[in-house]
Amino acid sequence: MRLKNFTDYTLRTLMFLALEPGRLATIPEIAAAYGISENHLTKVVHQLGRSGVIESLRGKGGGVRLALPPEAIRIGLVVRLAEGDDAIVSCLSADAAPCPIGSDCLLAGILDEAMAAFYAALDAYTLADLVTNRQALQRILLRA
Repeated sequence: MRLKNFTDYTLRTLMFLALEPGRLATIPEIAAAYGISENHLTKVVHQLGRSGVIESLRGKGGGVRLALPPEAIRIGLVVRLAEGDDAIVSCLSADAAPCPIGSDCLLAGILDEAMAAFYAALDAYTLADLVTNRQALQRILLRA
């Protein structure tokens, strides 16, 4: 399984914001820190805002910041939001053609178990866990 770039950018954005949770950051600032597209980051920020994980303030002096404490943001939830609920393989999607193997196929159960384990592992961590090396990340990302 490979996570989408969107998910990667989502996690990086949250890590950046978690370095100084109360401070407003701008999309250009975050994009420059990671060397990623402002256009892609705008989509990430929009989705995070709609989900209630971050808040954005418009206008002069505006920006984005965490809407929740880093300790309250579970990584599994963030990845679920970014990845969406697409089936891991097409035969497991709701609109898939009937499987030629049918109920004798064991793949669906195994993949469901694997995905549950994957998300359970991610759910064990919060955004705060990703920034425990705060000083090193600040030196790199904030150029402080």
